[in-house]
Amino acid sequence: MFHSPHLPGDPALERALRAALEGEVRFDRFTRGIYATDASHYQIEPIGVVFPKHVKDVSAVFDVARTHGVPVLPRGGGTSQCGQTIGRAIVLDTNRHLTGIGEIEWTPDDPRHPAEIEVEPGVVLDDLNAHLRPHGLWFPVDPSTSSRATIGGMAGNNSAGARSIQYGMMVDNVSALDALLADGRHVRIGKGGNESEQISSELTALRALYAREAAEIERVRPRTMRNVAGYDLDRLAPDQNLSGLFIGSEGTLSFFSRLRLKLSALPTKRVLGVCHFPSLVTALDAVQHLVILGPSAVELVDGHVLALASEHPDFAHAMKSFVRGSPGSLLLVEFAGQDGDLDLPERLDALEERLTAIGFPDSLVRAESAREQAAVWSVRKAGLNIVMSMAGPRKPISFIEDCAVPLEHLAEYAVAIDEIFSRHGTSGTWYAHASVGCLHVRPALNLRDPDDVRLVRTIAEETHEVVRRFGGTHSGEHGDGILRSEFLETMLGRRMTSAFAEVKQTLDPDGMMNPGRIVDPPRMDDRSLFRLGPDYPTPAEANRQLPVVLAWEDGGVLSTVESCNNNGACRKRDPGVMCPSFRATRDERHSTRGRANALRLALTGQLGEGGLDSAEMADAMSLCISCKGCRRECPAGVDMARVKLEWQHRQNQRKGVSLLDRALASLPRIAPVASRVAPLANFLGRNPVRGRFGLSTNREIPRWSRSPWRDGEVDPDGARASGDRTESTADVVLFVDTFTRWFESEHARAANAVLRAGPWTAGVLSPPGGERPLCCGRTYLSLGMLDEARHEAERLLNAARPWIEAGVPIVGLEPSCLYTLVDEMPALLPGREAEALAASSMMLEGFLAREAAEGRRVPYSDTNQERVLVHGHCHDKAFGGFGTTVDYLRSVPGLDVEIVAGGCCGMAGSFGYKSEHYETSMAMGELDVFPAVRAAEEDVTVVTDGTSCRAQIADGTSRHAEHVATLLARRLP
Repeated sequence: MFHSPHLPGDPALERALRAALEGEVRFDRFTRGIYATDASHYQIEPIGVVFPKHVKDVSAVFDVARTHGVPVLPRGGGTSQCGQTIGRAIVLDTNRHLTGIGEIEWTPDDPRHPAEIEVEPGVVLDDLNAHLRPHGLWFPVDPSTSSRATIGGMAGNNSAGARSIQYGMMVDNVSALDALLADGRHVRIGKGGNESEQISSELTALRALYAREAAEIERVRPRTMRNVAGYDLDRLAPDQNLSGLFIGSEGTLSFFSRLRLKLSALPTKRVLGVCHFPSLVTALDAVQHLVILGPSAVELVDGHVLALASEHPDFAHAMKSFVRGSPGSLLLVEFAGQDGDLDLPERLDALEERLTAIGFPDSLVRAESAREQAAVWSVRKAGLNIVMSMAGPRKPISFIEDCAVPLEHLAEYAVAIDEIFSRHGTSGTWYAHASVGCLHVRPALNLRDPDDVRLVRTIAEETHEVVRRFGGTHSGEHGDGILRSEFLETMLGRRMTSAFAEVKQTLDPDGMMNPGRIVDPPRMDDRSLFRLGPDYPTPAEANRQLPVVLAWEDGGVLSTVESCNNNGACRKRDPGVMCPSFRATRDERHSTRGRANALRLALTGQLGEGGLDSAEMADAMSLCISCKGCRRECPAGVDMARVKLEWQHRQNQRKGVSLLDRALASLPRIAPVASRVAPLANFLGRNPVRGRFGLSTNREIPRWSRSPWRDGEVDPDGARASGDRTESTADVVLFVDTFTRWFESEHARAANAVLRAGPWTAGVLSPPGGERPLCCGRTYLSLGMLDEARHEAERLLNAARPWIEAGVPIVGLEPSCLYTLVDEMPALLPGREAEALAASSMMLEGFLAREAAEGRRVPYSDTNQERVLVHGHCHDKAFGGFGTTVDYLRSVPGLDVEIVAGGCCGMAGSFGYKSEHYETSMAMGELDVFPAVRAAEEDVTVVTDGTSCRAQIADGTSRHAEHVATLLARRLP
């Protein structure tokens, strides 16, 4: 058996792999560390990580592994909740390169599956469906992790999703696969395969096993619509597609090099009924009465999830449209069809009638538009991660969450499990694929506490006894892995687990493929395998590695990075904000998850001496562009931008600040001098010699304004630029940031003109007479110079104090600066004054929108029609301001507004100007922003508030982009 004597990072093995492969081989401690975890609570350091470029590389890995006697482990997105994708093995990351998508092959003789397609294992589900959508097709297995789940991982896990009641599971939607067996043979199994010739002896043995055990298989099979426990021995029957045996095998039998998928017609019309219930039990009892209506999905969201979601800005906004009051639970009942299907609204009528008949009249909220439904599903799909954001040491832990029971026992099951929780002094959070009886329930436990760790086994054993009593299964969707393999014998009997071992012995006799899963598993509560193991340091011990400067919640930086539950949402490639560096590089090091894991390991001493100061850590942190996307989009709330401030500050203290970084950071202090010689400064900025100082010669350096903004330009009838502002009659105060003041002063003048055109008296935020203009400290923050940033923050706060006390709103123009007041200022200067400043600060269009809602509007001209394409700054999106910008612009007469459906532009202040980052910066721009701007017709006005965004658009597309303020000023009469 391959119980490898090789230690992680074995140099001889690394050399052998490097010599054999074209793809990348990484055995460094940093990479091994960030691949030691998945979305479970386990942690096992791999021997090394390989990124195969093609199937030949995979074959080479197998050859080397057999020669050296080491196991191999396939991995896709690394979102397993049971520990399937971690182990002491060579990890094969398929998501980097094995992402090929074949041609669509139409199958008109199969109305249920009108087409098929072959894909490589690293293809992400959402990417595949984006490819299929123009053809009216989709791959209908839809787990909530679709934005990062790979097809190979889904097949290894036998994934399902919300709509499995209509479309089935992965095993029902794969017709064939190309597999690489442990002995190096490539076999085609299923449709178009010739497994009877390729693996004739193995097939004979497997068929004999089935013939011998058929009656026992039938006897012990759970009577549920979902079951992924062990190997699917039913697929060994002569009339079955043998590929089904490999689906759900968790990488223990073979490596999937190619999969043939059955495609379905994409529903073009859906309606959704949001059914409100007073309790979890009443909702679960109702499921059996609702599925007879033929829905495409019935999903449960319980009151705990709803309460937690209401505290998250994205989900709280979404919930306003579909949640009434404070329900104990919701059932989301969906019906799907095609355009013109007049029956769909009637299906909601039938649902309402059924609800009334079972005692819940007036409990239905209809979501018939795509936008309404997206809001509902955003909360449901994030349910798992929302519950992980619970405050306090106890977190919802996944170890019984995959149980499935027959629908008639759902409510009884919930009552029994709740009694178990109460008996052991805990509570649970629930969400579920209710239509198929698969309940995701997580008790809240503290895995630092030995008593709570002991409860893991106790609660699991008691829960499994309830599941067996109701004829259910302990593995309904997420597989066995480390977590449940141990219980297969208890659930299904020794005879069945012996049969599983026989399958493993037949196809992988040396145990090379992902050992210890399904067959010969470890104990599920072996603390040596836990992420928070018995030797894990206390927060106080760990945080001594990184003394903090900013204000943090209890637990400091360690608590923040520990809150990453490895759900992998930062690996998504859709056009959100998070995480632009991963989207550009597809490298785990450059995801929020990768950085959080690395920092956690370094803080707890698991990366050895120099972990925080290693070159690998510096590389990972260097591409964090502080977009703040994770602050909003990470369901666990990991704010990597703020963590990076502390890390960078520590690096500055230990290693000093480079001349270039010091010059860039000091812009607010040198600007008054440089501005006086603007022509000379502009000439020097264009000189190629700048490349010697680390600035890219491919960039157009910002040009100093020959007429920078002066605070005295504010409305002279309003507040003065200096003096006793407490006696001012100003209704609003303009904050002109460093970038706008010295480089693009026309935007400040435009904003002033817009404010003067409205019914307000404007003031300006300025220091006492004669002092250097105010700055938020953004340039210092971006380079981790926190002491200097605090100095700038104190100056600004002192100047703003009279306005804060008077309750006057402070309006900004540059998002990165304005949101510094909102986000970093209270962390730099904790206290009520900074919090009050944050509460009173907003972007110009946010102020205008708020005032318009109260009837105070700017009178715009509607004589000229103008098409506008708007790109949102990352910080504006992260704080929820971009939606307000778009809505306000759409209210301006004569504007036809579209938005760039994309994430970060890639410039990020000084990041994109540096030679070392230029290519990555441009790659980020090419993801969404550049293509959208290039596709816009010449008469379309491109608009974005960010100084960096405008510069990046100019460099990447040669298009000029305007600030919102100048657009609005041009619309004045």
